[in-house]
Amino acid sequence: MTTGRSFRNGSTPTVVLVHGAFTDASSWAGVIAELQASGIPVTAVANPLRGPATDAAYLAGVVAAIDGPVLLVGHSYGGVVITRAGAQPGNVIGLVYVTAFALEEGESVLDVTGRFPDSLLGPALRPAVFRTGDGEEAVELYLKDDRFPAVFAADLPRRLTSVAAAAQRPIAAAAFEESSPAASWKTLPSWYVVATADRAIHPAAQRFMAQRAGADTIEIDASHAIALSQPAAVAGHIRAAATATQAVKHTHPA
Repeated sequence: MTTGRSFRNGSTPTVVLVHGAFTDASSWAGVIAELQASGIPVTAVANPLRGPATDAAYLAGVVAAIDGPVLLVGHSYGGVVITRAGAQPGNVIGLVYVTAFALEEGESVLDVTGRFPDSLLGPALRPAVFRTGDGEEAVELYLKDDRFPAVFAADLPRRLTSVAAAAQRPIAAAAFEESSPAASWKTLPSWYVVATADRAIHPAAQRFMAQRAGADTIEIDASHAIALSQPAAVAGHIRAAATATQAVKHTHPA
């Protein structure tokens, strides 16, 4: 059975950008400007960063409210979220991973990072206690201010990275431990942008996930903050994905 939400050839997808940990939707500013200049509809969501189940449910709600096909783009942990949300029936027609986690079914972020050489991320994390809606204590993670530039954004001016460090949004520690119940890249076309100078997710891990997903992949000499430091290049690969998905008619199951 189908919902009737079929999209004709030539339907321009709305690009939905999903940020990862230690940043916010403003990290996509340069990419948004590039896509808008190309006439591509785009929105950047505020990822809750509370865990894959919560975050994917939120994203799925945003996507369901969009009339027409959607191309999901995830940066870093945002890749976990788009992988999970993309597995739900609806209007998602493709996935773009920007130095992001493209997890296999039953796999967690820690499972992937544990297979590859250490990055600078682990020692740079600063835990803090917060209270959940139930009043229980839980742990969330920040990047230490003095480690933020080297780990996250070594190719950006120090003036900008100090501001980004002060404005960073923490992620619940449990988000890195939760396994993915599905791998939507197995059923949706995918694209990947590898950041070769990334010190948060090792480039070898990125290449492994991109190859496993059969993603159309490019490599850019950039830090983990690639969307900020190389927005035109990132937008170019997203644009290529949007163009490719326009050529296909999609009918989505109920």
